[in-house]
Amino acid sequence: MMMIPRRKNEFDLLGEMFADPFFTEHESKIMKTDIKEKKDKYLIDIELPGYQKENIKMEVEDGYLTVHAEINSDNEEKEEGKFVRRERYSGACSRSFYVGTEVKSEDIKASFKNGILKIEIPKKEEKKELPEKKYIQIED
Repeated sequence: MMMIPRRKNEFDLLGEMFADPFFTEHESKIMKTDIKEKKDKYLIDIELPGYQKENIKMEVEDGYLTVHAEINSDNEEKEEGKFVRRERYSGACSRSFYVGTEVKSEDIKASFKNGILKIEIPKKEEKKELPEKKYIQIED
């Protein structure tokens, strides 16, 4: 079987759509994440290349762990001229994970090395009381 490359015709709707800045500008803001489940804990690895440890904040509120990171590439020397293309991201991004209401901030361990934020979250049983079922009567 011979593979023939697809000819790019003049009207390529998907190609044009994904070339739109809406898709390309937001792509770099995504915190690429791996989540691994072990017997007694969850391990989360988040890629944050170019970020500094002091610009990464984490908090636990209402059962959600939120990771917030900021990067600013505008601190470079100002040179005369204009950018023809700019791909390096500058700004803030965040991502939240549901960890349960029993997990407290002191239970979570985190480290940052070589652009990877490693988070360790212990598994804890949710202490939920299920509400009693109440049936609704259907009238004739």
